[in-house]
Amino acid sequence: MRLLITAGPTREHLDDVRFLSSPSSGRMGFAVAEEAVRRGHEVVLVAGPVSLPDPEGATVTRVTSALEMRDACVASFPSVNAVVMTASVSDFRPAERLAGKRPKSELGFTLDLVANPDILAELGRTRRPGQILIGFALQVENGPAEARRKLREKNADWIVLNDPRTFAAEGGEFTLIGRDDLAEPLGALSKTALAARLIDLVR
Repeated sequence: MRLLITAGPTREHLDDVRFLSSPSSGRMGFAVAEEAVRRGHEVVLVAGPVSLPDPEGATVTRVTSALEMRDACVASFPSVNAVVMTASVSDFRPAERLAGKRPKSELGFTLDLVANPDILAELGRTRRPGQILIGFALQVENGPAEARRKLREKNADWIVLNDPRTFAAEGGEFTLIGRDDLAEPLGALSKTALAARLIDLVR
């Protein structure tokens, strides 16, 4: 099968040196890509700015912003059988990017933000029969309910529920949310073990 996997954060630049982002390391998505290659799948990996080397055997596209990640995903989506969206995509970006470096001001400044595209939702709207969509939901409160809402609204098959402590960790506590109110607590897993469980879902 041919898989599209996203990994890492995005960076939304205020100017040429400052940006909005998250502490995502990209290790979750890279672990999924490596497991998929190991099992003989063809892998397209779209990675935000991370320091990890390209997984051997995967076709890797490096991007910076959410808009770049969206374009790369939309371009590959028609040719894939399944998508695993592990990337921590910034929800917002500055309405205007300034050239150079914004001067320091003792008075501060007001930052206008605009919403970034919801990549998983867009893929969910345009998916063809048989394509599998797996997303992640990082929640602090009302985790299962929010994950189920995300599953419905984005027309996904599975949502992996996690929390912010997994960003810089080797693993964490995960729950797999599926259709028909399925909630499967996976307990404490390494990201490598979770990657294997996710590739099990791609059949």
